[in-house]
Amino acid sequence: MTEVSARMRLPLLAAGQAQKEVTHNEALALIDLMVQPAVVEVGRDAPPAAPVPGEAWVVGRTPEGAWAGHADALAGWTGGGWRFVVPWAGFAVWNRADRSPARFDGEAWRRAGPVPVIGAPAGGDAIDAEARVAIGSMLALMRAQGWITG
Repeated sequence: MTEVSARMRLPLLAAGQAQKEVTHNEALALIDLMVQPAVVEVGRDAPPAAPVPGEAWVVGRTPEGAWAGHADALAGWTGGGWRFVVPWAGFAVWNRADRSPARFDGEAWRRAGPVPVIGAPAGGDAIDAEARVAIGSMLALMRAQGWITG
């Protein structure tokens, strides 16, 4: 069995190994899949009919076909076929389907949802109607983007 790195399970070169480029290229393909992953969809069980190299998906709970046996994995299509990454707690992807992050909590993928950055301001003693309208418009835009809650 090929020795792998502790965290990302990347294949490691062995001393005196023949065809080191194969192991090296496999590690690069996996790194390319894992770094800043943006997936087409989270939770899909069947592989797409015509994937494009570089596209990736988060496999669903009951995978089938070429994805069978890879529940919850990150699946990426490459020139050499499917590559799979087993996620670890805290692993995150950007879900292009709904334009939001998803995070693996160690048991399942969860939509991360908006992260509250700041809260809504409280009213002051002096009321300025124009300022309140402008601030209200800015807050509405920030809420729509998921930058703030409340």
